[in-house]
Amino acid sequence: MSPERLPTLILWMMALAVVGALLWILGDLLWHGLPQISWRFISEAPVDSGRSGGIFPILVSTLWILALSLGLALPLGLATATLLAEFGQQFPRFRATVELSLDILAGVPSIVFGLFGNAVFTQVLGLGLSLLSGALTLACMVLPIFIRAVQQSLQAIPQRDRRAAAALGLSRWSTFRTLLFPAAMPGIAVGSLLGFGRAIAETAALIFTSGYVDRLPTSIWDSGRSLSIHIYDLAMNVAGGEPNAYGTACILIGILLFTNSLVAGLSHWFQRYSLRSR
Repeated sequence: MSPERLPTLILWMMALAVVGALLWILGDLLWHGLPQISWRFISEAPVDSGRSGGIFPILVSTLWILALSLGLALPLGLATATLLAEFGQQFPRFRATVELSLDILAGVPSIVFGLFGNAVFTQVLGLGLSLLSGALTLACMVLPIFIRAVQQSLQAIPQRDRRAAAALGLSRWSTFRTLLFPAAMPGIAVGSLLGFGRAIAETAALIFTSGYVDRLPTSIWDSGRSLSIHIYDLAMNVAGGEPNAYGTACILIGILLFTNSLVAGLSHWFQRYSLRSR
């Protein structure tokens, strides 16, 4: 083998190893989890500490937490990323401080966010163990990842595009709405998926903020258990709960794959629509 082909072979081997690990994990989950999945499993409440019954209250709590956290994080993150990318060069020290803070927060362990959320949202603000407390904590976790992804996407757009828009008399808002935002859609989609992936799989932070109960929540002020917490509880604390833990994990992976496909499709459609409308 020629020395020129050795790096290519190593890269192919690394890629195949990653794909193989993914297929191994998915295969194990599907092999043990698919027999547990049925309409009753999705539509019924847990029975006997989750050994039997379904996951309907847990699924509702998870969707509530995700909707609230992403609904709070995405608009605020998009505005912050736009401020840093488009106006941050006017305040370099402020921009550097914010970027350093975001990078540090992105690496903070989730258990620390959980303790922070428990101290601030559940106790100081008086929200208690509730879906809203969990959602606010997850929003704090998602924001650094989302902001940095969107900021990098906006900064990757060539400056000549901005100068051309200014030469045509477009305002900064019009430039952002018609040019920058569509061009940054891949970065926005990637940031959204990274944030969603971290939020939906979170366990430690939600134990301290959203609670542990498996009943159906009636409002955002009620406590609720997420899918990840339910999987952990069945696998670690409930004897005989492994089959339903696998089934719940399959549902979790299914939601993640569906969301990834949906966001990627919407991003592609939005880009094509923006190009046609110009």
